[in-house]
Amino acid sequence: MLTVLHSADWQIGKPYARVQDPDKRARLRQARIEVISRIGAQITAHNARYLLVAGDLFDSPTPSSSDVSAVCQAIGKLQVPVLVIPGNHDHGAPGSVWHSTFFQSEQQRRAPNLQVLLERQPLELDDVVVLPCPLLRRSDSSDPTAWVRQISWNELPADKPRLLLAHGSVHGFAAADLDADDDNPSSANNRLQLDAPLLEQLDYVALGDWHGLKQVDPRTWYSGSPEPDRFPRTNDYQNGQVLAVNLKRGALPTVQPLPTAALVWHQLQATLHGPEDLERLERQLDPLLQAEPGSQLLLLEQRGSLNLASHERYDQLLERLEAQLLRLKRRGQIEQQPDPAELEPLLQRADDPLIARVAGDLHAELLEAACDHDPQRRQLLQLTLAELHRAAGAVPCA
Repeated sequence: MLTVLHSADWQIGKPYARVQDPDKRARLRQARIEVISRIGAQITAHNARYLLVAGDLFDSPTPSSSDVSAVCQAIGKLQVPVLVIPGNHDHGAPGSVWHSTFFQSEQQRRAPNLQVLLERQPLELDDVVVLPCPLLRRSDSSDPTAWVRQISWNELPADKPRLLLAHGSVHGFAAADLDADDDNPSSANNRLQLDAPLLEQLDYVALGDWHGLKQVDPRTWYSGSPEPDRFPRTNDYQNGQVLAVNLKRGALPTVQPLPTAALVWHQLQATLHGPEDLERLERQLDPLLQAEPGSQLLLLEQRGSLNLASHERYDQLLERLEAQLLRLKRRGQIEQQPDPAELEPLLQRADDPLIARVAGDLHAELLEAACDHDPQRRQLLQLTLAELHRAAGAVPCA
């Protein structure tokens, strides 16, 4: 029985452009390099013979020299051969990193165990036959696995497991299955045709491109990214692992997910309509706020409205989260809706009739905007009224 580790989509050098803080961007980028050592620990623990990276080791076909050096240094510390194919992000076209003199020099000097498979032809090793399907351009309308159907199977060793290594999406994926989000757009190309006659000749298909763990069939798996780079979209979405695969020629593989992630990506829905809802949210978030700073990210799906005092308290909570988390991503809106007790000090301001008149006009326009079903105008008026409230010193103590 042969054990290999299957990984993919390291995307070293990912810029995390939507994270504004440069220090946090640097931490996220560094985490993608640090995960290589945790993969190495799993190699040792499971006595794996090879590490397979099914595309997108780098986030770009032209990564920085520092990323190239760091990756080669980390891979060179692994005690097994590391077999890599280019994916759509780090494709193998002329001019890409794999052809550069600098990469080749760093590979030879720091990572002699790293082998980049740029040719679509069988690679026979001591105990396995690898059928690499590298992407030689970012987007390919043809099937990268097409060449495998031309193989004379009888000419391959009868006793060695056959392992296909590819990057792309399998035919039959629904639109919802395309592994994309706001930060990671999908591509309709690089589709893989893994039909029954082909699969019958193989013992395992190691895929990359889908960033979550996914079993396509008993022989075909996506490992997902070893360090997550997106928020989970469903409760069963798993990432942050590699796969330990036990192979034997002519037998179904056994596959075991192994955890490798250091960062934790949370998703939370919050519907707020009053102080009680806000207090409940604060209790939910307290464990996250008490955790070690700089190791977690949160997607907060928010909706509802709060009075001005509660909204100010909500803003303070968001400020704490921004300081604590590597990233706080918010969707939706919590509107500011002044209650009568907050409006009265403005509308009944005999000592300052100008403020009273402006507040009255804003309140009237706000009621009109609500009737007109104009959310943008309503939100702008709410914000303006809240700012007037603060400027006039009328916000009561929370």
